[in-house]
Amino acid sequence: MTRNAFWGLCISLCLAGTQAVAQPATSSRATINNKKIPFINEVGAQAMPENIAPMGHTPFAMPQPEKPVFPDFIVNMKDKGISAEKPITSAVNQTIAEVSAKGGGTVVIPKGKWKSARLVLKSNVNLHLEEGAEIEFCGTAEDYLPAVFTRHEGMEIMGPGAFIYANGEKNIAVTGKGTIYGPPMDAEIRKRPNGASVVEKDIPWDMPIEQRIYDGMEGRTFYRPKTISPINCTNVLIEGVTIERSVLWNVVPIYCENVIIRGVTVNSTKVPSGDGIDIESCKDVLIEYCTLNCGDDCFTLKAGRAEDGLRVGKPTENVVIRYSLAQHGHGGVTCGSETAGVIKNLYVHDCVFDGTRTGIRFKTRRNRGGGSENTYYERLRMINVGKAFTWDLLGSAMYMGELAERYPARKVNKLTPDVKNIRIKDFIVESADQFFTANGIPEIPFNKVVVENGTIKCKKLIGALNDVKDFTLRNLEIETSEGNEIHILDGQDILFDEVKFTVPGKEVKVCVEGDRSKNILFKDSKGKEVKYKGVSPFTVIP
Repeated sequence: MTRNAFWGLCISLCLAGTQAVAQPATSSRATINNKKIPFINEVGAQAMPENIAPMGHTPFAMPQPEKPVFPDFIVNMKDKGISAEKPITSAVNQTIAEVSAKGGGTVVIPKGKWKSARLVLKSNVNLHLEEGAEIEFCGTAEDYLPAVFTRHEGMEIMGPGAFIYANGEKNIAVTGKGTIYGPPMDAEIRKRPNGASVVEKDIPWDMPIEQRIYDGMEGRTFYRPKTISPINCTNVLIEGVTIERSVLWNVVPIYCENVIIRGVTVNSTKVPSGDGIDIESCKDVLIEYCTLNCGDDCFTLKAGRAEDGLRVGKPTENVVIRYSLAQHGHGGVTCGSETAGVIKNLYVHDCVFDGTRTGIRFKTRRNRGGGSENTYYERLRMINVGKAFTWDLLGSAMYMGELAERYPARKVNKLTPDVKNIRIKDFIVESADQFFTANGIPEIPFNKVVVENGTIKCKKLIGALNDVKDFTLRNLEIETSEGNEIHILDGQDILFDEVKFTVPGKEVKVCVEGDRSKNILFKDSKGKEVKYKGVSPFTVIP
C-alpha cells in the first residue's frame, strides 16, 4: 500500500469513527465506538488457541502466516543418554545437525532440569521442550565461543549470539511448554559490563564485520547473549515456551522473514535491558497471545542503528501484534530507538497493557536515522500505566550528550529521523498518571498523527506537545484528577476535535510557546471553536 493510499484509508476510517460518541471508561467497560475492547483474561499466553486465526483486515498487504511443517521424524534426547550432571550442549547440537541432514524433524528436550551452553538450530528442525523441561544456560563468556555473526543493539558484530541461535536456516522452531532459564543472578556473565559505553561509540561503523569481535576474550569488550535469536532465517516459529531471568533481550529475530511468535511468556523484570520481544529488520511477522513482564521494553520494533543501520538498510516491515499482554516494562509496544532502516507497516490490535511505564512508546534519537511510518493501533486497554503514550526523539544527556538539547536545531542529514503517519483509535485508558507527553525535534517535527475514539482516566493531562505538526485528537473523553494543563511548544496544525474534558477547575489551561506555534484549534460537537491567537495561556471551557 502506498503512503497516500494508507493515509486515505485512515481518513475514511476517521470519518466513519465520528458517527458514535464514546462513553466514560469504567473497569467493566467492554466497548468503545461500538468496538469490543479486550479484557485482561482474553489476551496473553493463557488465552492462546491451538490454531492461528485469519488475519482479517490489515492496513497493508501481508500474507496469512502459516507455521512451518516438520517431518514426522522425532528424536527424544532421553534416548541419547543426556545427563543432568553435565551440559547437554554437544549432544543436542549434534542431534539437531543429524536430524537436519536427514531432511528434518523434531528434537525433544524431555522433562527434567538440564544445563547447556549455546544451542544452534538447523533447517527443518523443531526444538521442542516438553512440559516440565527446564534448560538453564551457562554463565561464563567461554560458554558462548566461538563468536558468531549477530547484531547488538542495532550494530552488526561477531559475539556470543544467543542461548538458542541460528544463521541462514529455513523452517526452524522452538516450541513446547518447557522453560528456558538464564544463568543464576550471580553468574560471571552478568558481572561483565555490557559494552564500554553507547554502542555506536564502541564500534566503528566502517570497521569490517569480521574484525568486530566482542566475545570478552583477551581483554575484548563483551556483549551479552540474547535468549532466542535467529538471524537471516526464513519461516521461523517460536511458540509456547516460557523464558525466565535472561541476561539481555529475550526473543530477537534479526533479518528474518515469515516469523510467528505466539504463546510466549517472558519474565525478566530484574534484568537491565531485559526486553521481551525485539523484531530487528524483519518482514512479515505475527506476534500473538504473548505475555511479557520485562526489565525494559516489552514488544519492540527495531531497524538498525546510526551509520551501521543505514549501511545495512533493512527495514522492519509488515508486523502484526495482537491479543497480547504487556505488564511490567518500560513500554508496552515501542518503536525504536534503533530506527535507521525504518520501521513501517505495524498493526497492533486487541492488546492489554497492565502496569507498564508507557502504553505506546515512540523513541529515536538525532543520530539514529530512518524513523517510523504507517503505524496503526486499535482496540487497546490500558490499566495502571505511567503514561498512555510517549514520543521522545531527544533522549537524555547521559547517553546523547549535547544532542539531547532541543536547540539549536540541527541541520537535517542522513541520520535525522522522521516519525510520521501514526493512527491510534478505539481504546480505553482505565488509569494512568498522565495522558501523554510528546517531544519531537525542531528540524523534523513528528507528523501526521491521529488519536481518536477513546476514553481516558488519568491524573495529569498533556505534559508536552513539542515540535509536532499535523496532530489530531478526535472524539475523546478525558477525565483528570489532578491536572488541567496542556503544554505546547512549536506545535503546528494541532486539532482537538470533539474532545470532552472533565478536569479540576472545570477549564483547560493551554500554555503555548514558540514562534512556530500556529493553527491550534479546539472544536466541540456543537461547532464552537477556540483558537490560539498568539496569547498564552488561554483557556478552554468544556
